[in-house]
Amino acid sequence: MATRNPDTQRDTRPVVDLRDPIEADHAYRISYAWRELRRGASASALRDYFFGLSDDALEPGQMDTLDILLTRDGWRMSELADALHIDPSTATRAVQRLVNDGLAVRRPSDDDGRVVLVEPSAEGRRRHRAVAKRRVIAMSKLLGAFDADERRLLADLLGRFVHELDVLVDELTVDR
Repeated sequence: MATRNPDTQRDTRPVVDLRDPIEADHAYRISYAWRELRRGASASALRDYFFGLSDDALEPGQMDTLDILLTRDGWRMSELADALHIDPSTATRAVQRLVNDGLAVRRPSDDDGRVVLVEPSAEGRRRHRAVAKRRVIAMSKLLGAFDADERRLLADLLGRFVHELDVLVDELTVDR
């Protein structure tokens, strides 16, 4: 885990020397895998499998937003933006697309009628369930290629990788 020096507010974790051919190879393989996860042919085929091919296919961003919306009853836009790690204007546009597609609804807060909350519509819940079912099937098959110890290690390392990525992004944001 990264630590910060209170005097400089700089990250004090070690930096990997990518001039070392072994470390450079590791970095290349990780970067290549990351790119293939994001943009490779398998990623495209999985997107089609998960979200559909027709005109009413969900976009990955819509599913990300529905994933978050389903975790509780009603979200303020600022809270949703924070949960999605995006700026509020992007969250507003994402929610507007969901509302336009009948996948989400806006409603006044029960506590304060001036506050607008967003939540998934019945259709949004139905479509989310369909995609979630396909994700479970795919993940079950994919993870079958690994034994229990490898699945635990993969989960631990990916979780740590994502955490370190968030730390790096925070550092880069502060440096700007």
